[in-house]
Amino acid sequence: MTVLVEVNHLSRYYGSQCAVDDISFTLHRGEVLGLLGPNGAGKTTTMQMLCGNLAPSAGQILIDGVDLLDRPKEAKRHLGYLPDTPPLYRDLTVNEFLAYCAELHGVDKKSIPDTVKRARERCGLDEMQERLIGNLSKGFLQRTGIAQAILHNPKVIVLDEPTVGLDPLQIRDIRALIRELGREHGIILSTHILTEVEESCTHVQIIHQGRLVLHETIAGLQRHMHNCRLEVITRIPPDLKALSALPGVLSVESLAGNRLLVHHGVDDNPAKQIAELIVASGWGLEELVPVKKSLEDVFIQLTWEAEGDTE
Repeated sequence: MTVLVEVNHLSRYYGSQCAVDDISFTLHRGEVLGLLGPNGAGKTTTMQMLCGNLAPSAGQILIDGVDLLDRPKEAKRHLGYLPDTPPLYRDLTVNEFLAYCAELHGVDKKSIPDTVKRARERCGLDEMQERLIGNLSKGFLQRTGIAQAILHNPKVIVLDEPTVGLDPLQIRDIRALIRELGREHGIILSTHILTEVEESCTHVQIIHQGRLVLHETIAGLQRHMHNCRLEVITRIPPDLKALSALPGVLSVESLAGNRLLVHHGVDDNPAKQIAELIVASGWGLEELVPVKKSLEDVFIQLTWEAEGDTE
């Protein structure tokens, strides 16, 4: 699989304040990488360095094998960028703006009409092509911003908070567009919205206080979200000692009523043995379900652990 972005030991300081602290990762073609973190975590600083708008204090960025610091113009030919506030000229029509951007990207003049048409179609802007940008809805403004980022068919597309301020229908449409673009390009998507990652991305990175605390595939994230707990409800109070003695059971926590929380090992799920014991003992099994962590739980746990490591 082709490596499109390679980041090695990237750091950025503002005076004595470290905004990005020794981050390394890679992005391959066909991947949508979600850069997740709370406000102030260092996401936008990282994005600005990846796009060559901000020089790192240390580290290396390779875009399709080209060093962004040594050969910035060559590297940026492979980049498309949508900042958190799209740089749109409100007194131009969509077509006029995209044609202007195509010139800035160095597209051959004869190819500009076809280039604009292709980007417009991919972003669902055909019906808006003659409309003034100042009269567009927020959703179509974001689409226009994405269209300018993909005009020159870059290998890497960087999107900073692409769904901020959109309504639910607009968010759904933009996420679908990102997934479609991710099939042919490598995409880096910055967000602080947890569901954005699950809906749009193939990989996720969690940044906290400038440090990378998780780099994982979405499948791997699901494993992080697997919590080794079972919630059990019985008709009459069970024997906690007998349940605790079952293989794989680490502890049993008694809740209100006849509800229990059974903690078990990652590789030892004792659900079957618990059910058999409850039925055989006549305690009356009413419910036995796994308790799964949410993405929010994983995020809070990882950032909390990261804070503990810095103390």
